[in-house]
Amino acid sequence: MAQLSWGMVGGGEGSQIGPAHRLGARADGHFAFAAAALDANPEKGRAYAQTLGVALDRAYGDWREMLAGERAREDRIDLVTVATPNATHFEITKAFLEAGFNVLCEKPMTMTVEEGEDIVRIAEASGRICAVNYCYSAYPMVRHMRALIAAGEIGKVRLVVASFSHGHHADAAQADNPRVRWRYDPAMAGVSGQMADCGIHALHLASFVTGDEVETLSADFASLVPGRELEDDAMVNFRMLGGTVGRLWTSTVAIGRQHGLDIQVFGETGGMRWAQEQPNQVYYQRLGGRTEIIEKGEEGLTPDATRLSRVVIGSPEGFPLAVANIYVDLAEAIGAAKAGRAPDPAALHYPKAADGLRSMAAVYAAVDSAKSGGAWVDARPPMFR
Repeated sequence: MAQLSWGMVGGGEGSQIGPAHRLGARADGHFAFAAAALDANPEKGRAYAQTLGVALDRAYGDWREMLAGERAREDRIDLVTVATPNATHFEITKAFLEAGFNVLCEKPMTMTVEEGEDIVRIAEASGRICAVNYCYSAYPMVRHMRALIAAGEIGKVRLVVASFSHGHHADAAQADNPRVRWRYDPAMAGVSGQMADCGIHALHLASFVTGDEVETLSADFASLVPGRELEDDAMVNFRMLGGTVGRLWTSTVAIGRQHGLDIQVFGETGGMRWAQEQPNQVYYQRLGGRTEIIEKGEEGLTPDATRLSRVVIGSPEGFPLAVANIYVDLAEAIGAAKAGRAPDPAALHYPKAADGLRSMAAVYAAVDSAKSGGAWVDARPPMFR
């Protein structure tokens, strides 16, 4: 495959997610870092981009300058990653899609359901890829788990239980820390705090591994640290289109939990579980049998898992390479389109604009439910009902 050209908006010096994207995009040699607008401060962004190897004429001051500059080039970038503050995702993603660029957007894809529906329509009309960085779905053993469930290894799925809970915002004395405060401020975070920040990762994972979508949900929100306008703890019950029952807990005040993303799936003839802090293993038990530990890198894994594994058995690949696996999928999809060939079907599991839209619809549904005392509400975007 010929190397593709990649650019980034946001994710500059000091960014939490920027380094993971830069490592991930270049990990397998599929993308060259060619263009960037990395910071709200134009000069700071230009200077930092050049330290990362971006040429002076493609180290842009802001995303509008980058869009104009790249659109005019014959060697324009093949993919742009949007890693800016949440409220800017829609405007930037929309503009690049409409200009004919493929986009990988950080989550949440948009701030409203209506914006999400616009992005889905624009992506379809443009014929370009719009992916969303739900990178936990790209761990090799998550892909293996999904493939086994799809093959009927645990029978019809009855129940899925997911959580994404940590205790890193539990200290009330840190309430005014800017890195914490914005997450609970509606002016910056939108209608939801922890559910929109972490809960949607767990919810997407539940849909991904089961191959099903959330239809209705009932939510209970709590703001347990005084002064927070948005929730720092949420419990969500949901029902899926195929009849699966779901339970989701997400929290930032769970002292003692660190990253805290895990998923369990229970079917008629077996069950499986995976935790992001132990990403190399899937625990699997057949009805009436003993628990088996399936290891990344061992013989007999599904092609969905082996194509995304780089190191030998017993060696964890970790979060940056889960992000890299999204770029592996996108490189295959973009490269196939440029070459006029069909892509590897396994590469099409990357999270798409429709997934970003469903996530935002679920967030708004959870907010409405919590305000209504846990009433059951439709969690589907209007365009998918």
